[in-house]
Amino acid sequence: MKIAVRYYTKTGNTKRLAEAVAKAVGVEALPISTPITEPVDILFLGNSYYAFTIDPEVRNFIKGLDKNKVGKIVNFGSAAMLNSTYKKVKAEADKAGIPMDEREFHCKGEFKGIHRGKPDGSDLEAAAQFARKIVE
Repeated sequence: MKIAVRYYTKTGNTKRLAEAVAKAVGVEALPISTPITEPVDILFLGNSYYAFTIDPEVRNFIKGLDKNKVGKIVNFGSAAMLNSTYKKVKAEADKAGIPMDEREFHCKGEFKGIHRGKPDGSDLEAAAQFARKIVE
C-alpha cells in the first residue's frame, strides 16, 4: 500500500500532527507545496481552519490532485476554535473526483494562548494510533 502525508500549517500545530501520522505509517510528512507525483492509495491531508474555512492553498492543492493518482484522502488537523474541516475538504475532494475516508482525526491546537500546549503528547500519540488503524 502506497501512502503519502501532506499538510498545511501556519502555526506548526498541524505539522507536528503530520509528523506523528507519517512516522506511524512509515513515510515522510511533507508540506502541500510538495506535489503528489506517484500514485498513492491513501493521502493523509493535514489542515486547519483559518478565518472560518480551509486556506485557499489547501483548496488549490486538492484541486490540483490527479484523481487517477490518489485512492482516497484521509483528513486530519487541529484548530483552536472550530472543529473538523472534514466537510470543507470533502467538498473540494468531491469536485476533484477523489473519495474521502469517513474517518478523520481532529484535536485542539494552540493559538494566541488558547489551548496552550496543544497538540500535546497524548494528541500526537492519538494521531499516530488513528493513522495505524487507517492502514491496517
